[in-house]
Amino acid sequence: MSDCYLPRLGGIEVQVHDLAHRLAAAGHEVEVVTATAGGTRRHTRTSSDGVTVHRLPLPVPGSPPVNPFVKDEVRDLLTRGGFDVAHAHMGVVSPFATDMVGVALEAHVPTAATWHCVIDRSGPVFRLLGHARRWHEAGVALSAVSAMAAEKVGRIAGGAPVEVLGNGIDVEHWQPPAALGAGRPDDGVVRVVSAMRFVRRKRPGAMVEVLRDARARLDTLAPGVRLEAHLVGEGPQRRLVRAQLDRHDLDWVHTPGRLTRDALRDLHWRSDVYLTTARLEAFGIAALEARTAGLAVLARAGTGVDDFVRDGRDGILRSSDEGLATGLAALASRPEELARIRTHNLTTAPEQSWERVVDATLGEYARAQRLHGGAA
Repeated sequence: MSDCYLPRLGGIEVQVHDLAHRLAAAGHEVEVVTATAGGTRRHTRTSSDGVTVHRLPLPVPGSPPVNPFVKDEVRDLLTRGGFDVAHAHMGVVSPFATDMVGVALEAHVPTAATWHCVIDRSGPVFRLLGHARRWHEAGVALSAVSAMAAEKVGRIAGGAPVEVLGNGIDVEHWQPPAALGAGRPDDGVVRVVSAMRFVRRKRPGAMVEVLRDARARLDTLAPGVRLEAHLVGEGPQRRLVRAQLDRHDLDWVHTPGRLTRDALRDLHWRSDVYLTTARLEAFGIAALEARTAGLAVLARAGTGVDDFVRDGRDGILRSSDEGLATGLAALASRPEELARIRTHNLTTAPEQSWERVVDATLGEYARAQRLHGGAA
């Protein structure tokens, strides 16, 4: 149960889609209920690769992924469908999924709820609304995609236990062939990649400043080494970033727009470092993809990236933008250190493989069933 689903593009949309299909491939019967339209404003039901998708968009222009008028329809579906568990996927603002948790409880279906976001400044509002606390009291299994996100959900849930249910990744898809992973061109260029929505909370402008700062520091540390960066993605901040790059004459920073997964993977295979400056990163699936592709990851400490990047082993974690700039310059100036981190990432698969995530998800479903029985 999710407000958003493909063909909308975003972290929740892709993860819910991939989780549904991985569960189906493991032999489970999976149905998705979403308010996201699929090319029409009508309610539709389609099936593909063992996954049935119920699209219940609001029939208005633009079809925003909300619909407060389908509770009875979904309640009837859950009541008649013989479901073992309902799984709600929560973002910062998820009116549809929030409604559906209530509907699942009314239909007496064991329920799990996973937050894919960071509850930060909105925490007092969510505590006042009390949804998470009431869901816990009703027997809903609460989880979040990282330890940091789970801790914040626990605060709004009155101290309820919140498990970590991380995002999954297709390790084999992202790992480079042995021939490509053996080494990088010795041409004095350290190639940096970032993939994000160009929105304020991802801080793309701050990333440009980190790159500028790192380049200036690198000119002192290792004058023969150059940086080249690709900032991948689209969004309302991209135009501002382009103006920022032009203003500072940063012709070595490229903004190719949105790339397909395969195109992004190929870019990773030709690069050395992944950089993110986001401070409110619930998980960081783009960073995990890069880490799996063998890149050294540079990120802010205290985010969801902490769950799969250890400072000095998988990359560099710093508490400030200045620290990231200093760390990037130092790493670029020390090829042996960069090679050591990249070799570790190339030869050590992350724990967030889909096989493990599916197992963990099924564990959450079993917990939801136990809690439901206790609450009943």
